[in-house]
Order: sequence, then structure tokens, then C-alpha cells
Amino acid sequence: MDFASILGSEIKKRKSAATATTPTDSSAAPPPKKYLKRAEIEAAREAEYRAEQARIERERADKAEKRRQAEIEEERQREAVLDKKRKLAEESRRKREEAEAAKLAAATLKNKKAQDSANPTPAPASSESEKQEGDATPTTTPLDDDAPILTDDEVIERLRTLDQPAKLFGETPTQRLRRLRRLDGTDTPTSNSNSTSTSTSTTKLPLLSEAEMKLDPKDVTENPSKVYRQLDSWFHLVLREWDIALTSRPQSVKTSYQGISATSSYTQAHQYMIPLFRHLHKQDLHPDIFPKVCEIVHQAQLRNYVNANHVYLELSIGNAAWPIGVTMVGIHERSAREKLHEKGMAAHIMSDEVTRKYLQSIKRCLRFCQTRWPPEDQLQIMG
Repeated sequence: MDFASILGSEIKKRKSAATATTPTDSSAAPPPKKYLKRAEIEAAREAEYRAEQARIERERADKAEKRRQAEIEEERQREAVLDKKRKLAEESRRKREEAEAAKLAAATLKNKKAQDSANPTPAPASSESEKQEGDATPTTTPLDDDAPILTDDEVIERLRTLDQPAKLFGETPTQRLRRLRRLDGTDTPTSNSNSTSTSTSTTKLPLLSEAEMKLDPKDVTENPSKVYRQLDSWFHLVLREWDIALTSRPQSVKTSYQGISATSSYTQAHQYMIPLFRHLHKQDLHPDIFPKVCEIVHQAQLRNYVNANHVYLELSIGNAAWPIGVTMVGIHERSAREKLHEKGMAAHIMSDEVTRKYLQSIKRCLRFCQTRWPPEDQLQIMG
């Protein structure tokens, strides 16, 4: 045999062996590739990344759902606890109100029996207020013959409406009534005093209208009686508007620290201005103070609050030299010492406590006026 025939027979054997070992099932997986393309590697990596992200998103959604369910359950439990507390508080309040009502009824009945036993024959009524009292409590606190008679309960109720302590330690009913009248500006003297020194409530003249309150500087010297009435009416108007502004506030503002402080400032200013009203009614204000107060009111009516404050500073502090240290050493008087008490330059706010208080109350009224009647010129607002 030659070489060609041997090679051909060998090739036929190899082909027959290869066809015998090769599977004929088409469903079998192809053999792994020895080399992969970059695009195939990138596609496989992207598919793996997307599967991982989908798994993370499912886990996150499951956790959020569990958290939401837990919050709903916690809110439901909180609402149940609050509802239970609300019911208990309502029940406690109702029981307390019933106990207070029963206690008040028992006290009223006891007082009525005591009044009947103390006064077996009814006395004739001396005023319309006594006729309307009916079954009022018997603990009246008369201060003098001319003053209206108020029961102790009425005095306490009016003190509470003024945001004042109902009772002070060691305070008698008469002292409590006197304190109420000082706050209301209706403190009357005793029955032994003269009729010329009556309170603001008994000598109060009819207040003027806002148009009649406009003060003319010429009237200060020409018609002082008219100016006194204008001053009295204007200060009453400011206090009334101040009271309305405080009353119209929401309850949350009234009970806050700033609200309580504002109410205390108004009450204190109203009390401190009672001596000023008495001077205005008697028309005996100090000759150095009267024109300055008129100028303050005139500037305030023009809404020139900076100018009014300047006049107030001149009135309160004054232009006189203020002594510092020792003013009298040896037998010789120091130079210019007579200027300390020069007329028109004294600091009247230091003269006495009553004057200092009502002058400071005038300054508080100016501060309220610039918020109630703001000026058109913003430069006229006090700092």
C-alpha cells in the first residue's frame, strides 16, 4: 500500500469515531466558550446589577410597610390612651363641679339662715342696688355712708375680673373693698371728711366727645377750666381704649407672660393716675406741671409722639443742674448752687412719690397711643 491509501483509511476511522461519540440530542447545552466578548460581559454584569437592585427595593418596600403598620398601631394605642384620659378628666371635672355646686348651695343656705336669724324683721331698702340683691350673701363690707354697699362675694368677683388677688393674707372685708375702689378709681373718703375731697366717681363731670377734646394751646392761659375738662376726658379715653385693647385679646395671649405683664401695667397705670384725676377735677394741678401736661396731650393729639416724649423728659428730668457728691462744704456756698432750685428747671418727677407715679403713667399712655393711633410720619414713633 502506498502512503495516500494509508492516510485516507486513517482519516475515515477518525471521522467514524467522531460521529460515534458526538451526541445527536439538540437540547444539550452548547460547550462553554473559551473566549467571551466585552459586550457579553457587560450585559451579564448589568443583568446581575438590576436583579440586585430589584431585591434591595423589595426589601426596602417591605420594611416601609412594616414601619407604617407599626406607626398605625402605635397611633391607635395612643389615641386609645388619650381617649381614656379624656374620659377620666371629664368624669373628674363633672364630679368636682357637682361637689362645688353642692358646697355653694349649702353655704348659701347657711348664710340665708344666719341672715334670717340676725335680721328677723326686714329693713327698708335704701337704694335700688339693695332691692335687686335678693338672695345675696349677708357679708357686706360698707366703707362709709355715701359709698355703695357691696357684698364680700361681689367684691371678690370684681377683683377677679380685674386679674387681682381675691384675698390677701390678713385682709379684712373692709380693706378688700377699699382695695377694689382704689383699683377702680372710686376710692371715697370717710364720712368725717369734707364734701370737697370726694372721689373721682362722685365728682366726675360728663366726659367730652373726641371733637371737643382737641386742646388749643391758647386756652391753657385763657380758659384753664375748659383745658382741665379736656385733659380729664382725654386721659379717660386713653384708659378706656387701653382696656378695650386688652380685653379683645385671645385667651392664650391673656394667660401668657407678656399678656399678664401688659394687664399689670394697665392696672398699675390706672391706679397711679387716680391722684392726677383728682387734681384735674379740683383744677389745682401744680402751675409748673399743668402747662407741660397740656403740651404733652396737645402733641399726642397731633400724633407727634417724639415731641411729646421730649416735653415729658423736660417735665420729669428737668433742665436744672444735678448735684453730684457733696454740695455744701464749709461756710461758703458753692457757685451756681442757686440754679439747683431755679423755677421752671426743677425735676418734678423727684418731688414726691405720687407725682412720680402719675407722670410715669402718662408716659405709658403715650406708648399705648402710638400703637392705637399710629402717626403718619414714622419718625414720630418713640423708641
